[in-house]
Amino acid sequence: MSFCAQWMPVSAMLAVNFAFAIVNLLLKKALDEGLNHLIIVTYRQAISAVFLTPIAFFWERKSRIEITARVICHLFFSALVGLRITLAQFLFLIGLEYTSATFSCAFLNMAPVFTFILALPFGLEKLNMESKAGRAKILGTLICVFGALLLMFYRGMQLTHPHSKATENHVNLMTSPEKPKNWAAGSVLLAAGSLMWSSWFLMQARIGKTFPFQYSSTAILSFFGAIQSAILSLILERKISMWVLKGKLEIISVVYAGMVGSGLCYVGMSWCVKQKGPVFTSAFTPFTQIFVAFFEFSILHEQVYLGSLLGSILVIIGMYTLLWGKKKEANESLRKQNQEAEEGEDCNSVSQVIPVTTRSS
Repeated sequence: MSFCAQWMPVSAMLAVNFAFAIVNLLLKKALDEGLNHLIIVTYRQAISAVFLTPIAFFWERKSRIEITARVICHLFFSALVGLRITLAQFLFLIGLEYTSATFSCAFLNMAPVFTFILALPFGLEKLNMESKAGRAKILGTLICVFGALLLMFYRGMQLTHPHSKATENHVNLMTSPEKPKNWAAGSVLLAAGSLMWSSWFLMQARIGKTFPFQYSSTAILSFFGAIQSAILSLILERKISMWVLKGKLEIISVVYAGMVGSGLCYVGMSWCVKQKGPVFTSAFTPFTQIFVAFFEFSILHEQVYLGSLLGSILVIIGMYTLLWGKKKEANESLRKQNQEAEEGEDCNSVSQVIPVTTRSS
């Protein structure tokens, strides 16, 4: 049981990031074919809500507590800022269109650092510069930020060789023409989306304490996300034709992103936040980039550049330096608690040894 309890969150997050990698690849191709960003968000959240509502009703109907107005308010704002819901997803999709799937995932690796920075003023994280753990967290944050700046402002030379002409012709026949990239604008949008995703982790950690029902909360999140996205879509674009999905790729991308990306994956992430906390959950983000890089280079034949490689490596190093500091800090705190508990037990045992005297009548 202890082995399963230890490895279940790890297995869940690996599966979640693998599914997210497929979502990013599918949405990248759908965006290149001209599908509107907000239409993707709206359909995706609507499909997720329809898919999860019956599951939440039958699975959690006996244990679910009453949904209060406070919980509804928290879920509404969580839907507004979450990465794959409404505003943050809109920013992320535009950044994805301007760059590439692998490049966009590099910015998602900054989620643990953003989560740590945002948690400091709320008292959810502590920082002691006199300890090794505190210095490691600061160093990891600085390395990660430097890696992100390298991603934004330096592209570098191309590291991979173009494929043969026959292969390129085959790829051009099978895929749509790629849209022009804007790496600077895409970087800013992706950084903003990652910042919002980090805030979602903190909000979800708070929601999980008051309403610990993953299926119900995710279904409500998706419902709010669909309403918010639809309103934003009607404000920015009023063409009826943009709501029509064209071709199998667009339909498959939206359905898969809704049922798996915004449905089951969000349930898994909410469960992991509840079990292990927001920083542990966000620590698995680099696996999305690893999966995407493999699929993108082998299937979509995207090229790899020096700046993207160096920036991604620095971001991952900084992220795990931060996590190492957090783990060391947690171990030190646990050791102090054990010492205090042992000292308390010793004091209790000494106080209970009372000399007994007898009287002779």
